[in-house]
Amino acid sequence: MNPLEAPARSFAELLTSFGEAVQANDGQRLAALFTEDGVYEDGFFGAHQGRDAIARMLARFHETGRDYRWDFFDPLTDGRIGYAHWRFSYASKMPGAEGKPVVFEGMSLFEFHGDRIARYGEAFDRGVAFVQQDFPAERLRKILLKTAQAQNATPECREHLARFADATKRAAS
Repeated sequence: MNPLEAPARSFAELLTSFGEAVQANDGQRLAALFTEDGVYEDGFFGAHQGRDAIARMLARFHETGRDYRWDFFDPLTDGRIGYAHWRFSYASKMPGAEGKPVVFEGMSLFEFHGDRIARYGEAFDRGVAFVQQDFPAERLRKILLKTAQAQNATPECREHLARFADATKRAAS
């Protein structure tokens, strides 16, 4: 597919192009699936906005792993948003875990603007990926604590947490 063409005629085709670009470390092809200011929010590397940033992020993927495979299942879309279940695997390049196979499953949310991805986000258990690389418990705790803190700092999560602070205040009165 020419990266300047429309990314796909269907959501399933877009998912195939998306996975193939990641597997091939083709940052330009992956970035072309996004709007100019599109956001790719990766569960390991965080949010990257704009095609250049998305392409650079993909290069980071390939600095930490090799032999990627990304299979998507059960795609659903209404043309505005899309969801898909997936299985992702690679061989680690992380120091001390070189060559260790890593596999995990998750869900993706795609938000579209026209025929391009405006925002991509994913949900998966990072701990499952890290434990397969024999990360020590303290390192896992630090990584997951940082993830929890970032999540809980969002306005949506702060709203959820505020009710516990209010309940504590009521109980103390």
